[in-house]
Amino acid sequence: MKVKICGLSRPADIKAVNQYQPDYAGFIMNFPKSHRNVSAEQVKALRANLSPQIPVVGVTVNQPMETVAQYLNNSTIDIAQLHGQEDETYIHTLKALTGKPVWKAFKIRSATDLEAAKRSPADLILLDNGYGTGETFDWTLVRDIGRPFILAGGLRVNNLRDAAKMQPYAMDISSGAETNRIKDPDKIRTLIEMIRSL
Repeated sequence: MKVKICGLSRPADIKAVNQYQPDYAGFIMNFPKSHRNVSAEQVKALRANLSPQIPVVGVTVNQPMETVAQYLNNSTIDIAQLHGQEDETYIHTLKALTGKPVWKAFKIRSATDLEAAKRSPADLILLDNGYGTGETFDWTLVRDIGRPFILAGGLRVNNLRDAAKMQPYAMDISSGAETNRIKDPDKIRTLIEMIRSL
């Protein structure tokens, strides 16, 4: 099971992920509503000190496709993770323009939401409670989904074992790796070690 630590924003965060080596490093790009928001220039500067073997995931919300394509094509990010109302045409076109992986997040409130996620042309789907809420959704909805998925939303040490029963491709952790809204190296280490032991 893979691990993504999301919402990195400071040099200290990069130091922690370099030390504990998650499978993916996530940055929330140009979304001022998030306290983890960073600009493309900040991502480039932070990435310069990131271990080169850790792929960079850029989280974007309803940004112009050309902007996200540029992030991918100029190596600001390696993977685009879409968190808005980006439709299938947007995803197909972004993939065609870049040849890079595109992930799509879905808020799961019902079986209908899950069906929409299953049909997505994205390379990977991410199942979440809501964007940045730090809370879980009703995990009983996720049964026999039939395709790999990333699990996000409210993942913490005390619920990782239950989360692992759904056999996600990866777990995406942000608030669960923070203390007082700042990434906590000890929590990052504990979460990564625990997930890799499951």
